[in-house]
Amino acid sequence: MTLQEFKSSLSNGNPPAGLSSELKAMWYDGKEDWNQAHEIAQEVNTAPHCLVHAYLHRKEGDQWNANYWYNRAGRKMPNVSLAQEWEIIVQEFLVA
Repeated sequence: MTLQEFKSSLSNGNPPAGLSSELKAMWYDGKEDWNQAHEIAQEVNTAPHCLVHAYLHRKEGDQWNANYWYNRAGRKMPNVSLAQEWEIIVQEFLVA
């Protein structure tokens, strides 16, 4: 799946079949369903889930919590817009 196909799927009622849980979380965030995305992100504490969790708390405006989760993911908070970070994360997971 390409980034454009992923973005196009946001017009559907449900996420595409076969997505990883991290991509499902990003899909729900793309649909402006932060709560559902957060529920998925906090299910496990793998580095990819921690990255999604960090992004979601950054989006929420909770910088301290976001930094905690970026550290858990082995990353630093990026100096890009939230929209850019969303695309970077989605693209990273699509090629993984």
